[in-house]
Amino acid sequence: MPATTALRRTLAVIAALPLLTLAACGYGSQAEDDDSAKVAAGAKKIDGLDSVRIGYFGNLTHGTALVGHQKGLFQKELGATRAKYAVFNAGPSEIEALNSGSIDIGFIGPSPSVNGYTKSGGKNLRIISGSASGGVSLVVNPDRIKSLKDVKGKRIATPQLGNTQDVAFLNWVAEQGWKVDAQSGKGDVTVVRSDNKVTPDAFKAGSVDGAWVPEPTAAKLVAQGGKVLLDEATLWPDEKFVITNIIVRQQFLKDHPKAVEAVLKASVEANRWINANPDEAKAVANKQLEADSGKALPVEVLDPAWKSIRFIDDPLAATLDSQAEHAVKAGLLEQPDLDGIYDLTLLNKVLKAAGEPAVDDAGLGVK
Repeated sequence: MPATTALRRTLAVIAALPLLTLAACGYGSQAEDDDSAKVAAGAKKIDGLDSVRIGYFGNLTHGTALVGHQKGLFQKELGATRAKYAVFNAGPSEIEALNSGSIDIGFIGPSPSVNGYTKSGGKNLRIISGSASGGVSLVVNPDRIKSLKDVKGKRIATPQLGNTQDVAFLNWVAEQGWKVDAQSGKGDVTVVRSDNKVTPDAFKAGSVDGAWVPEPTAAKLVAQGGKVLLDEATLWPDEKFVITNIIVRQQFLKDHPKAVEAVLKASVEANRWINANPDEAKAVANKQLEADSGKALPVEVLDPAWKSIRFIDDPLAATLDSQAEHAVKAGLLEQPDLDGIYDLTLLNKVLKAAGEPAVDDAGLGVK
């Protein structure tokens, strides 16, 4: 299907973004492979693999990966096959790393998952599990914005053109009856694409009036005097929407299903442990954040951020389909064919063994 002009411009921007990131730091920062010291005596390699390379972001919405890494859960399930890690700042760079074979499995948001799948004609990745829901808010300067209607005419930051939060904000703006050009961000609201690392400084300086952002950025803005004007979860049925998926290279899934299953076992175990031990879990996640970035989150940011995220194995496939439709309506994506984007076979096998109910792919699974 031929792309529209808007789609070509969007994909050109999205395609360029990973090049900027990659030029700065390669395919993400390499995390310390400290799990390698925890390989059990007598453990064997899975599928003869020396290692499995796992990507994730240094965000609390990737808490499953943070906890699984810090507690050695991935290494435990992989036996003598080493768990190696790469930490990314943005979805496009992680998709690039997956496509190039620099990583095998990744924790990532829904919009990069859809973009990666559709741009490859459905050939490069599969979503194999959910990981987290929620953890996204519209935080504003209460002196400038006192109600939702006051957002009109203001400058609101989102993390990146076409990313998950950008699409969500543009959709919300449209539902208010306001007009914004998705490409330029200009209109009844000015959308400022700002990296989550610099958004708190922009907010503090007053160059933006608010931001539609994931945790812990939202909590950082609140700590600076911002106010949560809207929790995105309230816009979704049962207040659940996918914020983090687990994806895998299709060839790796085909060649090494036992290794993929091992990673999923660790992910399910991490989520189970997080939900049973929320206070200890946030401390463990914060410890891994510190190991990856050199800086832990302060308690006034960590506590509210962690409370807003739900760690679940269900990929909430119907909400990903809705998010793709929102991108289409915003002019950022041509109507995608998402058939086959999910393969939840191994996840449901792991869930069954754990005594948990199966999850659904909303009709978008491998036929």
